[in-house]
Amino acid sequence: MDIAEKLKTVRKSKGISVYKLSQMSGVSETHIRDLERGDRNPSFDTLSRLVTPLGLSLSELFNESEDMMFLNHDEKELIECFRLLSKDKADGLLTFLKTLV
Repeated sequence: MDIAEKLKTVRKSKGISVYKLSQMSGVSETHIRDLERGDRNPSFDTLSRLVTPLGLSLSELFNESEDMMFLNHDEKELIECFRLLSKDKADGLLTFLKTLV
C-alpha cells in the first residue's frame, strides 16, 4: 500500500473527514485530496502535520507490512503499560483480559 492509500485508509478508518483533518493539521482540504489521490507527493513537513491528528507516527505510516494495524491512543497506552509488567503479571493480565472477551 502506498502513502496515498494509507493516508486515506487510516483517515476513513478513524472516521475523520477531509475537512476535519484539514482543520486539525492546517493542511488544505484540496491538498489532502490531491495527496490521497496520488496527484501530489507530500513533503516531510506535510506528512508530519497529517500523521499526528490521525494518531500515527511517521514510522507507522511508512511501515510496509500488509497486516499493519492502526492503534488508537488507548490501545497504544495499553501496550506500553503491558510491556512494563513482569512476566508473571503480564500472563495474569492476559488471562484476565481473555475472560472479559
